[in-house]
Amino acid sequence: MKDKQQLKKAIVLLSGGLDSATVLAIALEQGYQCFALSIDYGQRHNAELEAARRVARAYPSVEHKILALDLRAFGGSALTDTDIDVPDAGESAEAIPVTYVPARNTVFLALALAWAEALQATELFIGVNAVDYSGYPDCRPEFIESFEKTANLGTKAGVQAQDGPALRLRAPLVSMSKAEIIKKGSELGVDYSLTVSCYQADTSGAACGRCDSCHLRRQGFIAAGIADPTIYR
Repeated sequence: MKDKQQLKKAIVLLSGGLDSATVLAIALEQGYQCFALSIDYGQRHNAELEAARRVARAYPSVEHKILALDLRAFGGSALTDTDIDVPDAGESAEAIPVTYVPARNTVFLALALAWAEALQATELFIGVNAVDYSGYPDCRPEFIESFEKTANLGTKAGVQAQDGPALRLRAPLVSMSKAEIIKKGSELGVDYSLTVSCYQADTSGAACGRCDSCHLRRQGFIAAGIADPTIYR
């Protein structure tokens, strides 16, 4: 095992959900010194922030920051606007459902990038997935590739790099099904009972069992053949 000072530093976006917990475990397994970043963006399912705290305590992050950035000021999403109902799974007629938060991953990655530069970290990890997901445009491989280019064009670290890109954006789950993600996390010892995925979880973290996120999570555990530890109300 390398000395801690020799490990490469990585920023891991940690929502408190199933995917981000798996990504943190992957980054740690790959030998990175991990700094976890969660965003309190005014989400109606803020039980996920407590879940993020639990996950960060359970797995050896060097530091866990929760940054307040209230996207309710802009609105436009059922996840931030209480006057927009969260649809049940399969209920939305739109290709991009109302649970999409405008530019959320762009904003989150920009914040992670700023912390990465301050720490001289070389990697950003994000748990986006383009297989079992809700059709969000900022979860696609094209977006990940584009943001990595932007990160290296718009930062001091990127401009001064001489041997390839100074900053790399890692999305290890992007091509995996939810079942494959769960199997991978289980192999790494992830305790999914610590996580919250529901778009409208109550303050205790109990899930509605109806929203798209609950549906994808439940079906993933079934397909993986692994018991679902989620508490549904």
